Amino acid sequence: MKIILAIIIFSAIILFHELGHFLLAKKNGITVTEFSLGMGPRLLSTVKGGTRYSLKLFPIGGSCAMLGEDMEDDEPGTFNSASVWGRISVVAAGPVFNFILAFVVAVVIVGLMGYDPAEIRSVQANSSAEAAGLREGDVIKEYQGYHIDLARDLYLYTYLNEIKLDEPVRMTVERDGEKIELSFMPDADVRYLLGFNRKDTETMEVESLIPGMPLGEAGVQPGDVITSINGVRIENGEDYTDYIAENPLSDKPVQITYERNGLEYDAEITPREYKTPTLGFSYNLACVKTSGFNVLKYAGLEVKYLIRSTIMSLKELAVGRLGIKDMSGPVGVVDAIGDTYEESKSEGTLAVWVNMLYMAILLSANLGVMNLLPFPALDGGRLVFLLIEAVRKKPVNRQVEGMIHFAGLMMLMVLMVVVMYHDILSVF
Repeated sequence: MKIILAIIIFSAIILFHELGHFLLAKKNGITVTEFSLGMGPRLLSTVKGGTRYSLKLFPIGGSCAMLGEDMEDDEPGTFNSASVWGRISVVAAGPVFNFILAFVVAVVIVGLMGYDPAEIRSVQANSSAEAAGLREGDVIKEYQGYHIDLARDLYLYTYLNEIKLDEPVRMTVERDGEKIELSFMPDADVRYLLGFNRKDTETMEVESLIPGMPLGEAGVQPGDVITSINGVRIENGEDYTDYIAENPLSDKPVQITYERNGLEYDAEITPREYKTPTLGFSYNLACVKTSGFNVLKYAGLEVKYLIRSTIMSLKELAVGRLGIKDMSGPVGVVDAIGDTYEESKSEGTLAVWVNMLYMAILLSANLGVMNLLPFPALDGGRLVFLLIEAVRKKPVNRQVEGMIHFAGLMMLMVLMVVVMYHDILSVF
């Protein structure tokens, strides 16, 4: 089922993307030789108005093939015979249509489910936030200079930008129609830690060690399995959680037993103080119903959020805070769609449809942004050359441009193979 759903979602998104190219090509007098959905051999095909419409075997991708698109031919009806601004509109139409599709579907979702305002649900007593004047019911409009439209804007920003104990939190909130600016220092949640990360919540296998913390200094290594604390047998993650709840760690030494290569070792470890910055408030992440023109407003903000989140994720990739393993290709997307479907089934048919539509919005907005990147072979790369032509009043050498796009395409293919490899490892 998840493969069928993925095919339907992918096909709709790609069809709409190529439809943008198709309609603007027709409007600018460019002959479209073939408009196809899918890749490989044709399954169904018909010719109408000089254009072949095809459904192909492999339901991945699609194309809007235009006459003379990759040639220097300027004969009437070819791609290059259109004005430079006409060609710019044709190339840009694909990503723009992805944003239009995302908006249309977002209207449906917002109409059904509403939107998520960043409203304060509770403020911790005696916290810095309370002292600064933050109140329950305030709606966050700006956080650290970052504009907040939806609660997910705040969630995404705080996920990608860690809170620092020595950096003040600056917020603008709306209360009774009035904007109020607040500033306060984060509070510190003090805990005592051994200093390790588990492979998963079910086991006690050490996946990694926190630098400068006692467990690593005692000689414990990734792959070791903690088997007891202070003589109490720890069989799994649940045992560990229960033990820590009943015996909170402090600055007093504890006896750790761990297993490595079938042998058990003992180590006396003194947990170390660890301060975690906290904001001192919680905020809403649930949807609130809306109606009328607000549906259009928040549908637009939904698309804006998805575009912004894609751009911010690309920035994290560029600076190295995210890597290849954090990217997803077709296999990863199919798996995500399948997981979403399975998790939604228990909530009813409406939940399944809404979540599938949201996946369509996410992928459509993502495809729109990715295609506008100024990288060879992508629509954004082609737009760069067309804008240069618009400024210079003459085109870049077509052969040079073709070679650059071909090199870009090869790089994208290599990246796709690497991402797909990581996707398969993650799934299986």
